[in-house]
Amino acid sequence: MTWIYAFGAVGVVSLVSFAGLFTISIRETALKRIVFVLVGLAVGALFGDAFVHLIPEALESGVGETWVGIAVMSGILLFFALEKFLFWHHCHGEHEESEDTIALHNHAPKALGSLILTADFVHNAVDGVVIGAGFLVSMEVGMATTVAVVLHEIPQEIADFGLLIHAGWTRGKALLWNFFSALSAFLGLSLVLLLGEGVEHLVPIAAAFTAGAFIYIAGSDLVPELHKTEGFGRTVIQILAVVVGFGLMLLLALVG
Repeated sequence: MTWIYAFGAVGVVSLVSFAGLFTISIRETALKRIVFVLVGLAVGALFGDAFVHLIPEALESGVGETWVGIAVMSGILLFFALEKFLFWHHCHGEHEESEDTIALHNHAPKALGSLILTADFVHNAVDGVVIGAGFLVSMEVGMATTVAVVLHEIPQEIADFGLLIHAGWTRGKALLWNFFSALSAFLGLSLVLLLGEGVEHLVPIAAAFTAGAFIYIAGSDLVPELHKTEGFGRTVIQILAVVVGFGLMLLLALVG
């Protein structure tokens, strides 16, 4: 029964990846006009997730501040290398580009979509481990953990959907691939149920690593996008979006 409830809980969490469905009723032109707000929301949510949830969780585990710092830096470095590879692959895949033609094209959004999905894959796998470990403790702990993860994932998934749209993806493609990345939660859950609570010890390091990935994506890819927004009114709206994104993560931490 523990396995059945645990897999059911992870299934519910995976369905949260379809939170972007609320935009289906919005016309394409209108959606593109509000994407700059979603990017601001994503910046706040990613930074908030890293600094309010993931890093404190890793530090409270007792693995040691140095190891947490190494894990965060590893996440930043690996995603820097991954983005460099994605740029290189795009520039040298189907056709060669010179430095002049590369400068004329905006390759950042194309790489951004892949980075978001990769970071989400790791993040969702960690969620699966956390949920599985909760159900191994008791049914009540498992259910409470599931609720906490769902509440935490809703603003995150909406922000991620907005980023995939910003990267030039269609709504259908963004929803589908966001869902595929959410399925990694089943991988994390399976590891816990098959190997036992010992896997839970890897959660703090994985959480810190994911925090590094989120910090890199928000700081390196999204903050420069914020600077492209012109006009006093739109800038104020975007700043408020960042505050709201961070505030949601802070509120979830205080409630939890």
